[in-house]
Amino acid sequence: MKYIAAVAVSVTAVSCSDFLDMTPRDSVSDKVIWESTKNAEMAVNYLYSYTYDVLMNQCLAGLTESLTDMMKYGSYNYNSLCFIPSEIAYGDETTLTTSYVDTYLGYWSSWYGAIRRCNEALYNLDNYGKMSSEDKIRLEGEIRFMRAYLYFDLVKRYKEVILYDRNLAAISKDKALSTEKECWDFILEDLNYAAANLPARADAGGRIDKGMAYAFITRSMLYAANGMEASSQDPKSYYEAVIDAAEEVAALGYDLTASYADSYSTVGNPEVILQYLFSRSDDVTHSFDYYYTPGGDYSIYLQKGGGYGTPTQEMVESYELATGGFPDWSEWHGETVSTPPYELLEPRFQATILYNGAPWKDRTIEPYVGGADGYCEWNVDPEPNGRTTTGYYLRKIVDESHDVIKYSNGTQPLSIIRYAEVLLNQAEALFKTGNEIEAERLVNRIRARVNLPAVSVEGNALWAALRQERKVELSYEGLWYWDLRRWGVAHKAYPEGLTGYQVHGLKITKDAETGEFTYTYVTVDDRNRNFPQKLYRFPLPESELRSNSLVHQFPEWK
Repeated sequence: MKYIAAVAVSVTAVSCSDFLDMTPRDSVSDKVIWESTKNAEMAVNYLYSYTYDVLMNQCLAGLTESLTDMMKYGSYNYNSLCFIPSEIAYGDETTLTTSYVDTYLGYWSSWYGAIRRCNEALYNLDNYGKMSSEDKIRLEGEIRFMRAYLYFDLVKRYKEVILYDRNLAAISKDKALSTEKECWDFILEDLNYAAANLPARADAGGRIDKGMAYAFITRSMLYAANGMEASSQDPKSYYEAVIDAAEEVAALGYDLTASYADSYSTVGNPEVILQYLFSRSDDVTHSFDYYYTPGGDYSIYLQKGGGYGTPTQEMVESYELATGGFPDWSEWHGETVSTPPYELLEPRFQATILYNGAPWKDRTIEPYVGGADGYCEWNVDPEPNGRTTTGYYLRKIVDESHDVIKYSNGTQPLSIIRYAEVLLNQAEALFKTGNEIEAERLVNRIRARVNLPAVSVEGNALWAALRQERKVELSYEGLWYWDLRRWGVAHKAYPEGLTGYQVHGLKITKDAETGEFTYTYVTVDDRNRNFPQKLYRFPLPESELRSNSLVHQFPEWK
């Protein structure tokens, strides 16, 4: 899907007359834009851009994986994509003030601005739209999908938010928060409308389609169910909505790709459901490669870039052997010349993480002291300049075909939701509603794609297996931090939660004479990481508290 974010506007010169001509000449009126299908679609295209904005702005400090055991930003400078993500992960209560959390994790004002534009679009469609009723209903479905998409990102952060609809006259300075249940029901109503009234992908012409709506139901209603559980309300209807929507997605013909690596990086494959496309010729690009490409891609040309955030040893150890089960990593928790068992790990590891000696472009990765990619010692070298602090680099989502010297920005698509997640969402809902046999079957379907042996477990062991698959299958897709948070376990001790642990890497040195590598287990944290329970709900921004007399700060932030 390609999103076009601008409407062409012509500028006309103003002629002299005896009267002051108040007609605007540098803009197009709402009435003109929304009268025809073609113009209205261009206006809705602008709203599409919010899918990318939300995906890339989950945390102003950097990828939310850095708030978990998955990733470490290596710079000690006090900036985003540097030290601040570590500071958030450390969870110091004196640091995590309301203004600090609002700055890096809030997005209240940003998403409400986008929601207002969605509601204005619905109002304009109602009042000015002269297209066929079929087109009008379809466009409403697209807009309501986008509104649900934005509200979902707000509710998962704040639980209780202010609900606005297309009735612009009802907008007032003072408006109370709705309950969490009211918020989730509002989102579900929008998504149900979109799913019922949008065409299937084959007939959508690259626009938002019913598969996207059903898929997003499976994601958002898991959060709704978890929210009801946390407040001792009945979650059953939300879990059922997940299961039913997943069946609808399956009926639309989506399926897992044969190759895991292709599932998120190739355009229009049978697994991808919602994907944001880029185009160099249209100057629609992203900077992801610049931040996460191995540093050697730059240093061998005497330039600087890449390697801002790198996978941790904890994440490496989350992968099973290709034959099933986990290797014993204890030898590499000290100092050894033995080669880590990278080549023995399952295919998702090979597709996700670059390690010492891994093939990359026309070379091999050299994340050791003095290597082409290099090693940066945490808290000693303040600027990595592309060097890794963990001994690894991210492969998943980084474009191996991108010439980072020729082009600063990349064009590889970013997949927002794919069928593997839908299956795992369905498996979780089935498990929670007591259908463990079917939940296990779906977990094994995910494992079968990468030729891992099937699991045959139940109860807590099945839940652990499901959690394991979510972590490795959906790694670096922006979900793990939010999963731990919605499950209500983030405050618990690691590895169940995000409290009382540090992340590590391997410092690698190479003997100049023998070429032998020495691997040394190192911490890349200053202190233990912690997740304060107040982070289960982010604070309301001061701007809203000052301007709206009907809202009050949440108790945990007073």
